[in-house]
Amino acid sequence: MRPETKALHTLPHDPSTGAVCVPIHQTSTFEQEAPGINKGYDYSRTNNPTRRAFEELLASMESGTRGVAFSSGLAAVDAVLKLLSAGDEIVAVDDIYGGTYRALHTIYNRFGFKVKHVDTSDPGNVLEAITPRTKLVWLETPTNPTLKVSDIRAIASICKASNALLLVDNTFCSPVAQQPLELGADIVLHSITKYIAGHSDVIGGAVVVKDEALGERIKYVQNATGAVLGPQDSWLAIRGTQTLHLRYERISRSAQRIAEWLSTHPEVAGVNYPGLRSHKNHLVARSQCSAFGGVISFWLKDDREGTAVDLVGHTQLITLAESLGGVKSLVCVPCRMTHASVPREARIAAGIQDSLIRLSIGLEHPDDLIGDLEQALAKVTERVTGNTHA
Repeated sequence: MRPETKALHTLPHDPSTGAVCVPIHQTSTFEQEAPGINKGYDYSRTNNPTRRAFEELLASMESGTRGVAFSSGLAAVDAVLKLLSAGDEIVAVDDIYGGTYRALHTIYNRFGFKVKHVDTSDPGNVLEAITPRTKLVWLETPTNPTLKVSDIRAIASICKASNALLLVDNTFCSPVAQQPLELGADIVLHSITKYIAGHSDVIGGAVVVKDEALGERIKYVQNATGAVLGPQDSWLAIRGTQTLHLRYERISRSAQRIAEWLSTHPEVAGVNYPGLRSHKNHLVARSQCSAFGGVISFWLKDDREGTAVDLVGHTQLITLAESLGGVKSLVCVPCRMTHASVPREARIAAGIQDSLIRLSIGLEHPDDLIGDLEQALAKVTERVTGNTHA
């Protein structure tokens, strides 16, 4: 079955009532038949039926054997990093999500990890950076926020030859558009806050693996440290997953049209979107993705940070806010928002200009979104040039 069919038919109807929706098991503990003997559940931090239903659903969609759902995307990041030991090395994408960068460089740096950031859109950079101490290679593809695309198959081959685990943050693509485990990755990570839940009403994260022993290690870390997804949020994530393929398909179509429009606008200097033929790794993206998602980043010919800030202050339909992947379109300036914790020199080196603007396209009609961007760009142009449009 394809992921969209799995989203609807992986979970059985409730055997006790016939309910077609998974029940919300809002409980902290479970009755035991005798000490240590139970029906598979003893305490909701360890396991909860609603959370397990979501974990099994996501694992099925990602073609994995084990899914583990966490209280946030960064809790999932944290659990993976706890698999490592002092002295281990990580090779990570250069324009990594700001929250992951913060965890690596302000928390885990104190535990003796060494992190090398490279442009993973060229597999040769990964090969050059790996040493015998490298235990984990960390990809986002596409990346946040410059939409770089990495060749998962090629990098998986490098990792296997080097005995390093390959993690792919699949948040931007979701399992309906990209299957990293099928391409050779060992770990798939999601912020389910984004496309999977899809309505800007849930904070959550997840890890999916193929190797059962690795899944047990991650589950052990979660149970030992406690960052679990609650039953209400697990239920909302299940509900969101069931319409993921429809939302993602529509959002991708709209984003493609908007990216192409931005590429022709006289005030826009450049656009990052994997669906554009001008994208450096467009052919790689086409080979491993069935759709290109709803995130676009771009910068203006007037590349001052203040101009970008001015633009996002003039959108009317597109909301200035953190996050992405919801039904409503959002816009942000990464250097001041999502990536503010990344030092400026590291941001610039990774291609995150001060003037970069990130769009998350939602379910509004693309004509309305283009109209909103057009009027915002016109207002910025008026301010910069001092001219008033008739």
